Amino acid sequence: MALSIRLTRGGAKKRPYYRIVVADSRMPRDGRFIEKLGSYNPMLPKGDEKRVILLEERIKHWIGEGARPSDRVSRFLEAAGMAEKKVRNNPIKGKPGQKALDLIEEKKQKAEAAAEAAKEAAAAPAEAPAEDAAAE
Repeated sequence: MALSIRLTRGGAKKRPYYRIVVADSRMPRDGRFIEKLGSYNPMLPKGDEKRVILLEERIKHWIGEGARPSDRVSRFLEAAGMAEKKVRNNPIKGKPGQKALDLIEEKKQKAEAAAEAAKEAAAAPAEAPAEDAAAE
């Protein structure tokens, strides 16, 4: 039986409350579970000590039995110091999207046009005094 330590959702609409449970990975998210190992209340402020409650002894027991924590639960365990922090890398996240690339290109073109116009404006007044002097 493949065990997982994961979240089950409870609470009212738009007021979520999660229990951290150990369950068979084939069971539905909010279905039957084996044991409750803690809770997570995202409605509380981040610094609140009751936001994430973990039963450390039982979690260690179930991990020893072969239960694998979900990604979110493993982050909770890392924050509590019960697991070593994994290195996560998403290189695509840092790349700008297509709209941003289009805006950057548009700004470059406007900047080039403005620089060219500035060059023409700087060259035109320099010629004008020379013409005035020749006219006299």
